[in-house]
Amino acid sequence: MSTNDERICVGSVAGAFGVRGEVRLKSFCAEPTDIAAYGPLYTKDGSRSFKVTLTRPVAAGLGARLSGVSSREEAEALRGVELFADRDRLPALPDDEFYHNDLIGLEVRDPGGVTIGKVLAVFNHGAGDLLEIRLEGKAQPLLLAFTLANVPTVDIARGLLIADLPEESA
Repeated sequence: MSTNDERICVGSVAGAFGVRGEVRLKSFCAEPTDIAAYGPLYTKDGSRSFKVTLTRPVAAGLGARLSGVSSREEAEALRGVELFADRDRLPALPDDEFYHNDLIGLEVRDPGGVTIGKVLAVFNHGAGDLLEIRLEGKAQPLLLAFTLANVPTVDIARGLLIADLPEESA
């Protein structure tokens, strides 16, 4: 059995679909339909698990049945719930790709090797990944586009990444 640290968020429940307990899933997988192959999927706290059966494409997501969910009310109660898969069920990534979960908590250094902060979160609103970085000595976190130009080095094994921040944020 996996611990929560060995699970990766692969999607979330966007709401109910239909009247028989189907849900609308938002998949965070490169190939959206792969979400069904990584099951069982777990809630963030691991208290519930679901077998996922995809039913049909729906607007802005995938129609699916989750084991144990048989009514619209049960499906609607899961709205917003993130779904996690065991890391060992997911494919290995190429060297230049990372699971968001692996970036959170990394130490951030400037190109000269000076520690400047820590990665708090990773967001993707459709235009590419953004790193939320808590900069040392600054009250407001910085959002930095996760591009090769801005982040030339990511070293998961050493727990750090190198960020070349724009002059106005440094």
